[in-house]
Amino acid sequence: MNFMNKMERKFGRYAIPNLMYYIVILYAVGVLVQMMAPAFYIQYLMLDARAILHGQIWRVVTFMIWPPSGSLFFNLIAIYLYYNLGMTLERVWGTFRFNVYFFMGVIGHVLAALLIYIITGQVYILTTDYLNFSLFFAFAATFPEMQFYLFFVLPIKAKYLALFDGLYFVYGFLFGGMSQRIAIVMSLLNFIVYLFMSRGSRLNPKEIRRKQVFHSQMREAQKTAEKIGRHRCAVCGRTEEDDPNLVFRYCSKCEGDYEYCQDHLYTHKHVTKGGMDPRQANSNQEA
Repeated sequence: MNFMNKMERKFGRYAIPNLMYYIVILYAVGVLVQMMAPAFYIQYLMLDARAILHGQIWRVVTFMIWPPSGSLFFNLIAIYLYYNLGMTLERVWGTFRFNVYFFMGVIGHVLAALLIYIITGQVYILTTDYLNFSLFFAFAATFPEMQFYLFFVLPIKAKYLALFDGLYFVYGFLFGGMSQRIAIVMSLLNFIVYLFMSRGSRLNPKEIRRKQVFHSQMREAQKTAEKIGRHRCAVCGRTEEDDPNLVFRYCSKCEGDYEYCQDHLYTHKHVTKGGMDPRQANSNQEA
């Protein structure tokens, strides 16, 4: 990832923070177009390679407004889902890397449409389906244990959903035509590059998972420490939870991290190399 680090230092200031906000706005416009004038999208806005080569350059951007579904209800759910996926990836990867990943997917779509037209002479319609799948694949690779509720009822981990979707694309690549193969490879090129470049880096899914587990354990340890109290007298075992007016101090003559309340700070037996730990003595007395 040294190359990416250099690119980020040089061009990172140009990255668009909260990129998914603007994608949601595009989708919102697309929902209105889909409901009111779908023919307008097909005629002037969709990713038409022939039209692009004839000067309609705006199509490399406007094709992204087409929403993920044909139903208003499922559009709202899908847009909310992909918004959360994208925002989570941006927080984990950083703004610049997420921008690179997303726009690499956009460029892959445009190149796929152009290649298909040049090779086959066909205008292959590409919306944002593959782009959205690439976001989900990246999310599943980063958070494989995250659960989704299929049909709002059945819990299933992200890695299994991604595996199912991956098999669908493998089937399409093996048994589909030339156009579909080009579309699959080029449109998902950002995810393929991500897997290759993340090996051995901090973006490696296993490394991210290890950090998540570590931070989770640290939070649990902090909660436990707060629950039992930050200070504990080595003699009586009282904490600030027992009495907020208690004052705790360490003894400079004891060897170790022994802390005492004001009632035992000057009356405890000092702990030396051969002496007894007052916490152990206290346990023996209770026994």
